[in-house]
Amino acid sequence: MTTIEKKIEISNLEVRYGNKEALKGISFDIYRNEILGIIGPAQSGKTTLLKVINRMIEFIPDVHVKGTVKVDGEDVQTVKSVYQLRRKIGMVFPLPVGLPMSIFDNVAFAPRTAGMNDQAELDVLVERCLTQAALWDEVKDRLDSLGTKLSGGQQQRLTIARALSHKPEILCLDEFSIAVDPVTTMRIEDVLKELRSEMTIILVTNLVHQARRLANRTAFIFNGDLIEINDNKVIFSDNPAEKMTYDYINGNFG
Repeated sequence: MTTIEKKIEISNLEVRYGNKEALKGISFDIYRNEILGIIGPAQSGKTTLLKVINRMIEFIPDVHVKGTVKVDGEDVQTVKSVYQLRRKIGMVFPLPVGLPMSIFDNVAFAPRTAGMNDQAELDVLVERCLTQAALWDEVKDRLDSLGTKLSGGQQQRLTIARALSHKPEILCLDEFSIAVDPVTTMRIEDVLKELRSEMTIILVTNLVHQARRLANRTAFIFNGDLIEINDNKVIFSDNPAEKMTYDYINGNFG
């Protein structure tokens, strides 16, 4: 019998921005080497959840967090090094934000910061990350060109390559395809399917069918509440546990 190993444990997580509740005491686990889809309307708390996991939430003024988030059994709020935590967790945001440097240096930036200075080692790592992000063949002859000169879809894949450069155990994607054409979106989705064997992936998306295509399980969050989390075959069936889930997935509201 295969044992399902918990990678992230979320317990009674509450988040407030001032007096506004963003998450209302949600609890669930995320398993090692799964793709977890997170769906729900805008302002439901999906992005807030990602920011709590890697403690980017601390950059927001007047935020209050209660409850616990554990990664590999360790409370993220009490880890010895927040930098080590963030190296473990790669983040990809809705709009690609390229660093004002070459394609090569975009990918090599985090490893260099962590102390990797051997050029041969960096060459191998950059090629590996760009290949994983389905970008290598398009840029291998112009690695010295500015990353910000790439097309939108290429810049988003460069962002993914950069997120992979520090060999994360968890990859968080927040609406990665919002500014990417459908063909590029499908290429990135193929990449994510391959990466699932190497890491845990959390996919926040407003595209219900994207979660259906990619995820092992999907969580539906609405207005800060966790309405339902289950295997995709249940969530996207004609009979999920909650009628609200069925209504949202079928476009009856949202």
